[in-house]
Amino acid sequence: MRILHTADWHVGRRLGRHDRTGEMRQALDEVVTIADMQRADLAVVSGDVFDRAAPPVEALSLGLGALLRLAEDRPVVVVAGNHDSPELFDALAPLLRPRGVHAVGAIRPPDDGGLLGPDVLGVPAVVACFPFLREGRVVDFMRDAGKWYGQYAERVAQITTAYNSALVARAGTDLVPLLVAHFMVSGVRVSHSERELHIGDAYSATAQAIPAGPQYVALGHIHAPQSVPGAAVPAEYAGSLLPLDFGEAGERKRVVLVDAEPGQLATVTSVPIEAGRPLVQARGTWDALAARASELADTYVDLTVEVGGPDPDLGRRAVETFPYLVHVRAERPAAQRRIRREISDRPSDDELYAEFHRATTDGQDPPEALLTLVREVLEEVADAPA
Repeated sequence: MRILHTADWHVGRRLGRHDRTGEMRQALDEVVTIADMQRADLAVVSGDVFDRAAPPVEALSLGLGALLRLAEDRPVVVVAGNHDSPELFDALAPLLRPRGVHAVGAIRPPDDGGLLGPDVLGVPAVVACFPFLREGRVVDFMRDAGKWYGQYAERVAQITTAYNSALVARAGTDLVPLLVAHFMVSGVRVSHSERELHIGDAYSATAQAIPAGPQYVALGHIHAPQSVPGAAVPAEYAGSLLPLDFGEAGERKRVVLVDAEPGQLATVTSVPIEAGRPLVQARGTWDALAARASELADTYVDLTVEVGGPDPDLGRRAVETFPYLVHVRAERPAAQRRIRREISDRPSDDELYAEFHRATTDGQDPPEALLTLVREVLEEVADAPA
């Protein structure tokens, strides 16, 4: 059978002041077209369908419409990600199920909605559904078994172990076992457009959390498309459907096609998504950047403008020159930034901030990264229009 894997749509996400609904609609059209042209038997969406737990009506309509279109010719399984509301997913589930969309919001026991088999899906597969696990959330079927302990990575591993046992028993030799999940595996490449609260050691699992029973593990949460390093079976982050910020500039977006037969490891093929305006970071003097206005006219741009001194009119000129401007910042030479200290006995801004930091942290010196950030903020304020 053939499975289409996609994730991290983030319907409703904006880029700065720019609404991206049109781009998202084009990307979702591509997903449906690929599923149809490639004759996918099953589609799985590994979380973060929406960018907000309470999506605006337009975003809700666009996301649900795409799921229903995918389900016209195949069953669709979708789990809630960290941006999604599990309560909303579970409330919508009874309405979507008759249309072929199987939405799972909360983490459920394998024998009570956590596994979906051929009797529900109508295809020869059994799918374990693992929505995003929040740090403070207690999973009832693990707690009741007396196994809810340890760090976040251990909890994820315990849940996938439970699903793995049930998958192997249910699939036997006639069905394709799959795991659809939304969590981070340590060691993967992140794009930094992911929600920082849910990225890092406190919210990461190890590759050992990828069990050996499924023939394929369809993951969401990480926006950079990639394979999971060290996984015992084929496991992929499909990645976000559009580049969501400049950390993803130049990244080729995709859906994943998975071909699987019972008893054999799946084979994986990436199919590129062409929709989406490019993201470009550009640096130079104003004259040099303005000369590229035609080249950058249809791209989202993040500009760093090299200036010789304060330029309070920079923001207005940048907005007028670049239709899809997202950020603009002025950068003065280091010698210019030091001039105040050289002509005055007043402590430098760095020294003033360091003194403040020590006064509020029991004498600790501020880290260099924090000082750099403070300098950048002060420069932006200095160059802002009155």
